[in-house]
Amino acid sequence: MADQFPPLCWVGPPLSVWATGQHDASLQLARGPYVRATVQDTARMSPAIAAYAIATYTRPGDTVLDPECGAGTVLVEALRAGRHAIGITRHRRWRTIARANITAAKRDGAVPDGMVFESPPDVAATRHVGLAGYSDLLLTTWRPSPRSRAHRADELDGGTGMDVEESAAIGIHALLARCQPLLRPGGHVIVVVPRHRSRDALLDLPGHVARVGWAGGLLLVERCVALLGELRGSRLVVRVSVAQRRSVARHERTLGQRVMLPAHQDVLIFQTPRQAAAAALSAPPPGPSALRRREQVAISQRRAAA
Repeated sequence: MADQFPPLCWVGPPLSVWATGQHDASLQLARGPYVRATVQDTARMSPAIAAYAIATYTRPGDTVLDPECGAGTVLVEALRAGRHAIGITRHRRWRTIARANITAAKRDGAVPDGMVFESPPDVAATRHVGLAGYSDLLLTTWRPSPRSRAHRADELDGGTGMDVEESAAIGIHALLARCQPLLRPGGHVIVVVPRHRSRDALLDLPGHVARVGWAGGLLLVERCVALLGELRGSRLVVRVSVAQRRSVARHERTLGQRVMLPAHQDVLIFQTPRQAAAAALSAPPPGPSALRRREQVAISQRRAAA
């Protein structure tokens, strides 16, 4: 498959800082193949971040799963890289666009299989169609609940911190529980977490997602950052859209102080244990206090084992 554009990001030995902002969002989509309607998904994972994660944590012929695929950028980058792709979304609008993007990728020369489900198959159906333990990588971005104010494209106005963090905990726990039958033991789970603010406070969503994954039986093996700006020598040039400029101006007037835009997204990389993950993920999502207790117990057990 010929590519008329330079690589979207550095692909080499694993790094903790991903140079994934070398091209702006419009150029990344133009590199395609993406249908025009893809831009409607403002919470999509950037193609550069998806491409880097897939190249680093999978091999050709592996299967990539995005359980909140939206318009399907993860699916397209998986197909382009020679990986099979499985997407899940409950929203008809995104299903239509994601399937159109898969068709466009196939038309562009992608050979692997790509599919989009309305909801995760149950355990019996998963085994029947041969998808049980089939996915090598779960790669997704945290998407706020449609009912949450954080669902807007405005990352500076995430609603109340407690509401957003509770939404993140419940959503990530439910997502992992639904998709556990599809993951192979020892596979990777990567969650990209955009930065959100509650008025003048930057929310610790990455830390909250990390605790949920840990409490659910996943092993946090890496925590990286994916840059949104361009690296020029030793300088990082942040890209700011017109909508972001307006948002910053509005919030600066409201707060009476300068507002800084995030220059990266956090990337949490988990690994599924070889056994016993299903039991942990089948339990109801724990509250913040229970999460901290489990975290302390896990730390004590690991220190004792060492």
